[in-house]
Amino acid sequence: DQFYGYELSVDGILREIETGEIDYQSLTADGDEYTQPVVRLVGALLMDAVKRAASDIHFEPEYAFLRIRYRIDGVLQQVRSIHKSYWPGIAVRLKVISGMDIAETRSPQDGRLNMNLCGRPIDFRVSTHPTIHGENIVLRVLDREKSIIPLERMGLRTSTLAQLKLMMTRPEGILVVTGPTGSGKTTTLYSLLSHLNDETVNIMTLEDPVEYPVTMMRQTSVAEVNKVDFANGIRSIMRQDPDIILVGEIRDQDTATMAFRAAMTGHQVFSTLHTNSALGAFPRLTDIGISPDIMAGNIIGVVAQRLVRVLCPQCKEPVKPTDEERKILGVKRNEAIQIYKHKGCKRCNQTGYRGRMAILELLRIDSDMDSLIARRAHLDELRKMALDKGFTTLADDGVRRILEGYTSIDEVMRVIDLTSRLPQ
Repeated sequence: DQFYGYELSVDGILREIETGEIDYQSLTADGDEYTQPVVRLVGALLMDAVKRAASDIHFEPEYAFLRIRYRIDGVLQQVRSIHKSYWPGIAVRLKVISGMDIAETRSPQDGRLNMNLCGRPIDFRVSTHPTIHGENIVLRVLDREKSIIPLERMGLRTSTLAQLKLMMTRPEGILVVTGPTGSGKTTTLYSLLSHLNDETVNIMTLEDPVEYPVTMMRQTSVAEVNKVDFANGIRSIMRQDPDIILVGEIRDQDTATMAFRAAMTGHQVFSTLHTNSALGAFPRLTDIGISPDIMAGNIIGVVAQRLVRVLCPQCKEPVKPTDEERKILGVKRNEAIQIYKHKGCKRCNQTGYRGRMAILELLRIDSDMDSLIARRAHLDELRKMALDKGFTTLADDGVRRILEGYTSIDEVMRVIDLTSRLPQ
């Protein structure tokens, strides 16, 4: 763990810092970064997070120590606790390379940085927030190598994949991806757009911010362009001869109105909503200010999803389901099934899980569903028709993953309410 005689391991750098003083001026100057141990320490921590496939890095100062946590597979894990005396130097370095004001410590700041780690460029979105113990700094890891998953590798049912591809053949209309923050909506949108992305179409996006640059897509970060928000950004894009428009999020009436106007004038529109289910998109759009008359005929479909951790194949253990679990899984008491629980080993860092996968429900809107939407039918009526047409719920897809051995019942219940499957 050395480079031209300079220590590169986190523990080695910490020992080096203990024996000397931090030169804060050198942290803000251009020069040989390896001469300053705090610079190497920041690089080593970011490298460690990327190696562990962390999605976020948390630097959390407490009264006497600095806690460092990584979010891995959607769950925060403490990886290190060090003396608080290291924090001022680390914070200054992070703010310098992120383009922030190092003198400002009482107001939140946002920044961005790019580093070559593990042999590839990695982007980080950086946020500071003042707390009673000092500035809290969180970095979102944006690894382009993992940003786009081909549709065929998303683990969808064959019928679901075919239905999704069929929906994308419609030349106009809106396809909405729903779910809470951190449920993989952006990743799914990129997968959908990449399936359509070729030299015959003009794909234009409005994002807040752009997380992953993609070749041939015209991407705009609304936070970084003066006087551009989602609503007037759509107006501008519609004068750019687009075929497909991505709107990062429908969050207000102006954005929703412009998104539907784009769909009604012959464009494919992809966007996200924060709802708990596919059917929940309709009352949410109504609350925003879109009438059912406008929704009918213009929504192609709704995808709702969650992310669950995948059991480590090296250490997962078979477990006998309880009677209540059998009811949740929809299997009879004497029916032979095999499900698994997590254990933990060196390969999975003792968590019992390695990687994540999507649990998904896909609601295709056809003319029958449009008729119900237009006459303001109750959600129960929409749900009944969807189920009659083969709609598979999030809970159903989660159970499928459990029975296939990919994940555990506890993990699915962490993100989806499975109690609805219990007999009333």
